[in-house]
Amino acid sequence: MSIREGALVLSNGEVFEGELLGAPTDAVASGEVVFHTGLTGYQEVISDPSYAGQMVTFTTPHIGNYGSTALDDEARKVHARGVIVREFARRRSNWRSDNDLDAYLAAHGIQGIGGIDTRRLTRILRDTGATPGPSVLVG
Repeated sequence: MSIREGALVLSNGEVFEGELLGAPTDAVASGEVVFHTGLTGYQEVISDPSYAGQMVTFTTPHIGNYGSTALDDEARKVHARGVIVREFARRRSNWRSDNDLDAYLAAHGIQGIGGIDTRRLTRILRDTGATPGPSVLVG
């Protein structure tokens, strides 16, 4: 997998540079940026209808280590518009996994970004609220 540079651009003008994951770089994700503090269940969060139209920032620093399996989807399709992580696991290590998280996102047309300072981003979101209006992931 080659590195695809990209950026998260918040509606307030803040820019976070990182590495794109998931859907091809010609796709642009846009939506409300929110954060999720759970330690596990990233696939369940991404497919949960309550996150429809949102780009989810995971506060847990290491995401993707147990891969993905269709059995863990909360709905028939992925509802989140994007995934934002600090450190993305390149290798899955769960015997139940069908695929890694990058391939799962790509298969569902969802773009993500890794290498982001999610602590800084979460503080911004906590202090100012979820970003109103579209923020975007660009390649």
